[in-house]
Amino acid sequence: MFKRLLAILAGLVIGGAVLAAGAAAIAIIITYPRLPSLDVLTDYRPKIPLRVYSADGQLLGEFGEERRSFARIHEVPQLMKQALLAAEDERFYQHSGVDYVGVMRAAVGNLVSGHARSGASTITMQVAKNFFLSSEKTFTRKFNEALLAFKIEHTLSKDQILELYFNQIYLGQRAYGFSAAAQAYFGKPITDLSVAEMAMLAGLPKAPSAYNPIVNPDRARLRQQYVLRRMRELNFITQDQYDAAVKEPLQLASATVDSNQPALYVAEMVRQAMYERYKDAAYTEGYKVYTTLDSHHQQWAYDALRAGLLDFDRKQGYRAPESYIDLASAEGEDQTEALDDALSEIRDSGDMQAAIVLSASPAEVRAYMRGGKVAVIKGAGLEFARRALNPKLAADKQIRRGAVIRVRAHEKGYWEIVQMPDVEGAFVSMDPRSGAIKSLVGGFDFNRRSFNHVTQAWRQPGSTFKPFIYSSGIERGITPSTLFNDAPLTVPGAPGSPSWEPKNDDGKFAGLISLRRALTQSKNLVSVRLLMAVGTDYAQQYIQRFGFSPKQHPAYLTMALGAGAATPLQMAEGYSVFSNGGYRIKAFFIDRIEDQSGHVLAKTQPAVAGQNATQAIDPRNAFIMTSMLKDVVRYGTAAKAMSLGRMDLAGKTGTTSDWKDAWFVGFNPNLVAATWVGYDQPRSLGRYGYGGTAALPVWMNYMANALKGVPEVELPVPAGIVVKPGAGQRGGDEYYYEEFQKTNPELKIDNHGTVPGSNASDAAVDDATAKDPNAPAAKDAVENVKELLF
Repeated sequence: MFKRLLAILAGLVIGGAVLAAGAAAIAIIITYPRLPSLDVLTDYRPKIPLRVYSADGQLLGEFGEERRSFARIHEVPQLMKQALLAAEDERFYQHSGVDYVGVMRAAVGNLVSGHARSGASTITMQVAKNFFLSSEKTFTRKFNEALLAFKIEHTLSKDQILELYFNQIYLGQRAYGFSAAAQAYFGKPITDLSVAEMAMLAGLPKAPSAYNPIVNPDRARLRQQYVLRRMRELNFITQDQYDAAVKEPLQLASATVDSNQPALYVAEMVRQAMYERYKDAAYTEGYKVYTTLDSHHQQWAYDALRAGLLDFDRKQGYRAPESYIDLASAEGEDQTEALDDALSEIRDSGDMQAAIVLSASPAEVRAYMRGGKVAVIKGAGLEFARRALNPKLAADKQIRRGAVIRVRAHEKGYWEIVQMPDVEGAFVSMDPRSGAIKSLVGGFDFNRRSFNHVTQAWRQPGSTFKPFIYSSGIERGITPSTLFNDAPLTVPGAPGSPSWEPKNDDGKFAGLISLRRALTQSKNLVSVRLLMAVGTDYAQQYIQRFGFSPKQHPAYLTMALGAGAATPLQMAEGYSVFSNGGYRIKAFFIDRIEDQSGHVLAKTQPAVAGQNATQAIDPRNAFIMTSMLKDVVRYGTAAKAMSLGRMDLAGKTGTTSDWKDAWFVGFNPNLVAATWVGYDQPRSLGRYGYGGTAALPVWMNYMANALKGVPEVELPVPAGIVVKPGAGQRGGDEYYYEEFQKTNPELKIDNHGTVPGSNASDAAVDDATAKDPNAPAAKDAVENVKELLF
């Protein structure tokens, strides 16, 4: 009887198994043909973002809904592959899509624990789910997943499947695929990751949010250690590698600081240009744009502008904390959460980190920083903001508990309080022969203010515009030694309007002075008299040769003092004409556009000086103007630049009315650079707001790096120039057009007027060379000259 029951039971089991197998077979027969096509896998085309690179191949920016970077499986480090297998599917290369051993192991584990603790999803099954299925936990979805896994395994090789998985899976921080995740979490390519970092990434697929090392560092660490243990158990790494990886501290890229911050203004310029050309496809087709920027030059420019603006702002004194948060009711974990929440809304700016004051006294400030670190600031670190530690100060000016401040690690090892500057600036440098931009920084911090001051800020150029007026005079037959009267001048106004009486900034006058010395000393009265002689209409037409629009520079005498409007980029382009021998070039920042396979889709073909560029001015004019601008650097308002130890530098400072704009534009034959400093809502920069004190140091800082080790270049004298040795400033040579060795007699120079306090009468004198070079009027008098207005 018992045997019969066993036979019946066995028969039922076998029959049930047969029926189940039959049902499964029928289900497979019905379902398999209905499975989706694998074309999306065999012709895998992920949405690759737009990437912007420097000329030397450094990534400058990335634009797209998803962070994604495609990598071929043979490019993936072996240890990265092994970390993935250890974390997700150790038998990947043995099973055929479904790991039956893994299924049994998971079933036993779940049975013992009494609930579902683990699954047996293979990498192939995850590929099927990611490309074709939802994440719902149903038998039907799991059945289809298994069938798709079989189909995938019969269509693709194991390496092809692993490549799909490696590039497609979501890993948090908007990153899809492990190459993108390496940049998102660690700021470096997958090939540069350590074993510990690879294990951290390999642990993410299970739960990207839960194991995100930026958001949940403790849980991420536990998951990483699990992956490392599995790698050791599977002999993927040695014991020494394991020990080192477990001890390795976590070094994450900051989520609030863009590692490409030095070039964000250029990256945005590229994004706008690419969208104009390709519309939305610009963000998904994997275009690679190689700019003309040199990553070293860009870093030098970024550092120089920020240092200059911070130095200028520091002279104005500490203003107040950025804001305040209420910590009165927050204690323990609630306080930490409140601090972290507040800091998550504030971006760091370079090395200037946001911090919230926990306690403050005149002797010490303790401030909470991102990640739970507490900065203790005292001594020299408090000096800049000491006034704000006075408890008698108004509450909205005090550094007190809850204040949001900025701190920075000083090079000597202590924390110091700093502040984001109110003042803004711009810097751009380019190759004057082709117009290829080498560096461009449109402001102090793109994330604070994306307005690009290099291309969008139309400001009065002041005295930096004078060389273009002087060039027009040279072209019409005025020589560098032509004498002008630096004396009071009254220009009658229109009927009913007041007359105009231009002034020099220091209120002093030099009397008769050569054109060369007038530019060196930035004499306003001479510039006006020069424009009167040349003619405003002629000068307005002439400046178009440098790329300036007449609409921005009305044909008035104030044009002599730079009262029009120009951008820093325009000024750099204009000075390039002097630097390159008189050729008009056009600035450009995109060298070429490539598709994701590296095929060149477009390439800039610039007009190059001396080759195919238009001759804008006479080469002799460019040479003479360069020689005069060299004197500005050697003896004049930019004499500080001589500390660079070079004799091939030329340029001009500029300071506009009421010190609202500070400029310096300078060059040598290989590099031209323009700097501007001012407030977005124009107001006086104050007593430190001269071109020589606010803008020139930025230019010098950059040039000190850019020209380090670069040989000096001595320009040959062009044909058609007469050289008179010793006739120039301080015994230097003087240069003339062959046809204008004396001032063009057709020009009428108004030298009327008397210098107050002198006995000199009105005079109309020809050239300085006609006078005794040792006479007082001809001597150079620019020792420690004060920077002049305009």
